[in-house]
Amino acid sequence: MTDLITALAVVFVTAGVFLLIANQFSLSPIPFYLLAGLVTGTIVAEPELIELAQWGIAFLVFTFGFRTDFSSVESVLRDAETAAVTQLLVVGPVAFGVAHLVFGFGLENAVYFAIAATLSSTIVGARELEQEIRSNLVHGRLASSVHFFDDLLAIGLIVVLSAEQYTATLLTSKIGYGVIFLLIALLVYRHGFPLLVRLAGDSDELVMMGSISILIAFIAGAELAGVSIVVGAFAAGIAIRGDDVSALGVQNGIASIRDFFVAIFFVTLGALVSIPSASVLVVALALTVLVLVANPLVLMFAFVYEGYDARTAFLSSTSLNQISELSLVIAIQALLLGSISETLFDAIILAAAATMILTSVARRYEEPVYRSLIERLVSGRQTRKIDDRSAVDDDLEDHIVIVGYGRQGRRVVETCERLGREYVVMDNDPVLWDDMRAECHNYVFGDALSTYPWTKARVSEASLVVSTVDHRPVSEAVLEVETDADVILRSETAAEAQALLEQGATYVSVPNVLAGDHLTELVYAVGTDKTDTETLKDEHLDYFDALERHGFASRGRWGKTD
Repeated sequence: MTDLITALAVVFVTAGVFLLIANQFSLSPIPFYLLAGLVTGTIVAEPELIELAQWGIAFLVFTFGFRTDFSSVESVLRDAETAAVTQLLVVGPVAFGVAHLVFGFGLENAVYFAIAATLSSTIVGARELEQEIRSNLVHGRLASSVHFFDDLLAIGLIVVLSAEQYTATLLTSKIGYGVIFLLIALLVYRHGFPLLVRLAGDSDELVMMGSISILIAFIAGAELAGVSIVVGAFAAGIAIRGDDVSALGVQNGIASIRDFFVAIFFVTLGALVSIPSASVLVVALALTVLVLVANPLVLMFAFVYEGYDARTAFLSSTSLNQISELSLVIAIQALLLGSISETLFDAIILAAAATMILTSVARRYEEPVYRSLIERLVSGRQTRKIDDRSAVDDDLEDHIVIVGYGRQGRRVVETCERLGREYVVMDNDPVLWDDMRAECHNYVFGDALSTYPWTKARVSEASLVVSTVDHRPVSEAVLEVETDADVILRSETAAEAQALLEQGATYVSVPNVLAGDHLTELVYAVGTDKTDTETLKDEHLDYFDALERHGFASRGRWGKTD
């Protein structure tokens, strides 16, 4: 215990120093956590590092399970299944062949190599796409969908590969334990956690302590059953209801815990990196190339095949080019069982650190790479696809171009129809394409950051452009379009709205400001008896019914479009 506490102290002292440097230059903290790990690795012994890494990953998997939204599983599978399965079927066998035929690894080690080459990191990907996911942009949702798919697959692999011997009886028992943990988790989710909330009353502290107790109970059960503590942590995350108002206190507490264990995980990962031999370097290089090049290419073409535009497909796929932290769990588990070669283990650790660092760096160059290379390769095909999936009258003029067909976009469309104004809707989300065809007379299926969709929308003849998308690059792209039309944009902050106004926008919608104005109007209407509370309530219920009819009220974080 003393050695473990000492190791923790070293981890956080070194992490704090490097985090100060990252904060000073406004850089991503992940590469600096890894660099802190290189220092930590010279002080802390490997057994303590491996134990810390296991516990760090277990708590991170717990937060992943806690965030699982069952109502959005259908949407996730719809978005990700083709691309994720294609990646598994293409990259997996190629990686297995490279490991077995080129490097001479046995079948079991070749499987470990293929797993590391195929699965992508939820932690790194979600951090790099934090703004896009929060804004519910299409490429952020797609990347989250594939992460979700990969994580579920990884949990299943952890259960199977935790068997010390691959006999039918042992494998069946491991899978059985995994199913039992899942069933118990669902039972606690349905009955146990609501009971805990009722007993705790209004005390967030009691609910939080109860949640941690559930986590410890599941981890202890996993230890007794002889399966990875990661499986128990994932089941505990599912058992705690994160989709209820009563869980807000738990959400805030778990967010703090997550940041604590993110630091532990990345520092210990960096500490496990050792000076590589020539053979380790070659294997790690091959693995890195597969993850950074093969995975994004396969995923990009799969997304394009599904109907997404090239830019969305490219940005989604480049967010999935890092080795998964759950692949590291599998590698560590295999090391403890003695079923993975030291060369392969060191190569996986080195490649994981390299891909996580390079992902942070590559994000800065995505747009130049897309414009200079990808856009040229697929421009003709994408133009034909936009033509095939769009419908705009040839003589349309003095119309309104509406960017985004989410909740706000639909309300703008309803207003145009009520006023008898012609309009064109522009969106690049295939989930909404059927709705656009059924509900809009003029529509363009394309990316607002590309040039051709604007030409197709006849923006030069438009009188007004309205963007309902709260994303700075989209707003700036709208302002760069050659048109005399007035431009209305959307922004999250007043400071950004002011900057967009100075760049040429006619008006910028700031939802928080508008919500405050609307609330003031409601209070005034009720206070002056211009409306009564029953009428106000009925109108509000009608509004939410309309949201439900369009699917926005019940969609999870993978299904939102505004």
